[in-house]
Amino acid sequence: MSDKGYLKTRLRSIHYALEGIKQVLITQQNARIHAGFTLAVFLLGFLLGINRLEWITLLLTVGLVWAAELMNTAVELMVDIVNPEQRPAAKICKDVSAGGVLVTAFISILVGGLIFGPPIWRWITGF
Repeated sequence: MSDKGYLKTRLRSIHYALEGIKQVLITQQNARIHAGFTLAVFLLGFLLGINRLEWITLLLTVGLVWAAELMNTAVELMVDIVNPEQRPAAKICKDVSAGGVLVTAFISILVGGLIFGPPIWRWITGF
């Protein structure tokens, strides 16, 4: 494959991935909630002037939550395709996948508290 063909294939792959993210944002209410929190976290990070390590930690944490949300949506859709009638095992698959998102979201709240808590506390108390 030529370099031009390789690049075209990679760009097409990126396009498909972006279409998937767009689909999740359009169809999944929780993804839109994650988007709002993502914007708020980044804005707060800029306003508080967090350091490089804190940015790295936030980016990794936010990325983990988004990856979990995307995978959860894929699992739920695949379960619906493979098993359109309601069955206990299908429900368990969906619940476990959603649980993965919940765990990452909870951890992200803890990380946010550790990063944003001290400067917000100093701002509130004046110390």
